[in-house]
Amino acid sequence: MLKIQEIREIIKLIDHSSINEFTFEQDGTKIKMKKQLNEVETVVHNVVAAPAVNTVQSQPLVEQVAPIQPATSEVAAPKAEEKADTANLHKITSPMVGTFYAASSPEAGNYVEVGSKVTNDTVVCIVEAMKLFNEIEAEVKGEIVEILVENGQLVEYGQPLFLVKPE
Repeated sequence: MLKIQEIREIIKLIDHSSINEFTFEQDGTKIKMKKQLNEVETVVHNVVAAPAVNTVQSQPLVEQVAPIQPATSEVAAPKAEEKADTANLHKITSPMVGTFYAASSPEAGNYVEVGSKVTNDTVVCIVEAMKLFNEIEAEVKGEIVEILVENGQLVEYGQPLFLVKPE
C-alpha cells in the first residue's frame, strides 16, 4: 500500500499538470484522481477479497476524498506587440512528459539564462522522466530571450520551455 506522503506527492503532481484523470492500481489498492472545476478529488480504495467460503461482500477499507484548491495566479493577457515579437522566435519544446530541471544539480548553475547564446547542440535543460535524466538541446543557434517554465515544474509533451531569437 502507498504511504500517505507518496499519495500527497501524486496529488501535487496531478494538480500542477494538465492531466484531468489519473488511475493507479497496485496490490489490491486503487487510487483514482479526477480534476473538476480547478480541484483534485482523490479516492483511495483498498479492496480485500473475502474468503471463498464466506458469502459476505468485501468493502473498501479506506476512502478518502481530498479536494485540493490550486494556487491562483494572475496572468496578464499578452499585448498584440508581444504576440508579433514571439512570431519570429523559435520555441524549444519538451520532447516528453517529465520534470523540468534548469541545472544538472541543485548546487550547479543553470545551463542557460535569459541572454545566453546557444548553438544547435547546446544543452539548455534536463527533463526527468521515470528516473531517467534527458538532456534537452537547443536545436537552433541564437539567444535565449525567455524561460517559460520554473525549475522543478512538471512539463507536458510539446510544451514550450524556452523562446530563442534565431541568428
